[in-house]
Amino acid sequence: MSRLARVATISVHTSPLDQPGTGDAGGMNVYIVEVAKRLAERGIEVDLFTRATSRALPPDVELAPGVMVRHVTAGPLEELDKSELPRQMCAFTSGLLRTEAAHEPGHYDLIHSHYWLSGQAGHAARLRWGVPLVHSMHTLAKVKNAALAEGDAPEPLGRVLGEQRVVESADRLIANTADEAEQLRTLYDADPHQVQTVLPGVDLRTFTPEDTEEARHRLGVPQDRAMLLFVGRIQPLKAPDVLVRAAAALVEREPRLRERLLVTVVGGPSGSGRTRPTELVELAARLGVADVMRFEPPCPQAELADWYRAADVTVVPSHSESFGLVAVESQACGTPVVAAGVGGLRTAVRDGESGVLVRGHDPVDYARVLADLLGAPGRLRRMSAAAVRHSRAFGWQTTVDRLLEVYTQAVGERAMAASA
Repeated sequence: MSRLARVATISVHTSPLDQPGTGDAGGMNVYIVEVAKRLAERGIEVDLFTRATSRALPPDVELAPGVMVRHVTAGPLEELDKSELPRQMCAFTSGLLRTEAAHEPGHYDLIHSHYWLSGQAGHAARLRWGVPLVHSMHTLAKVKNAALAEGDAPEPLGRVLGEQRVVESADRLIANTADEAEQLRTLYDADPHQVQTVLPGVDLRTFTPEDTEEARHRLGVPQDRAMLLFVGRIQPLKAPDVLVRAAAALVEREPRLRERLLVTVVGGPSGSGRTRPTELVELAARLGVADVMRFEPPCPQAELADWYRAADVTVVPSHSESFGLVAVESQACGTPVVAAGVGGLRTAVRDGESGVLVRGHDPVDYARVLADLLGAPGRLRRMSAAAVRHSRAFGWQTTVDRLLEVYTQAVGERAMAASA
């Protein structure tokens, strides 16, 4: 490991300093931050490159000891929609290359880029610096387009082509699950040797099972409520509307449940959801369940852990999910999960033990599953214990152990190729 001293991490479209749960910030932000911190704890410096979106932030910000966020000026100093970012990639890449040029050759040992836009910049840096490029897609355009939510716009052809170029140029592709690895091989013709599966992690020091009553007291949640929880960005892809419609089906099925049902949504508008920021509130009113809803903004992880602990069930009805960090965080806090049986959620949730996977997105199916669970407290307690056990396989230290294996392989192969 002495040959790996400094990593350049690239995240063009969302800053690791952003609060997950709104805008474009989500599980990828958590992934980047947690991995960087743990690499630094092992003596590997990390520079996180992201596009500057505010004059209020200095060019360089220390995120943690050994971890620096480098703001690259590329386009206007404001948040841009992801569709506008490809036009800023030349400026971003130039800024990235200038940073390295200010140091002695060989300043960085490896590049890890996240999301396809970052992979474009990573490819140019790989060629200039002569170091390996490791890339994480996090989501795939072809997969998202195949499971498009109603009212959501398909990913453009430019992204599909851009992802293909990244696949062709990266030394290693990190897949979150075996399903994603297979999608990279079959949909993008990735070399099997190139694709490595590394399960994301969860902060098991923050997300822990604690007393539900105390968590509810801290959050102002009545102790007698049957609480369902949604955490994440409010956009069609994440399907929070499925939970609202399921709540309406629940109270229609069991009218007495209305008196104690509480459906809490923690998150903010994102993606196409930002064009209709009040749509979920309006949907609840139209369906007659506004009285059982509670909407909360994104919050720091310590508070988020309390929301998981306070809930009886966390619902993750996404149309597409490369992993499902919310599902693992919830289980680590001892709260079972009802999730869509798609993508990485099939890995994140142990169906029938730590939660229930639902085929499709019919709110009536979700209502039936939720009614069964809320009516069986003994089963919920058994699932809670199983959820905690299942989550223990997803610690960030395990993720970083595996990433370092991939990094070392890539660096070693590049060194051998250079000396041949």
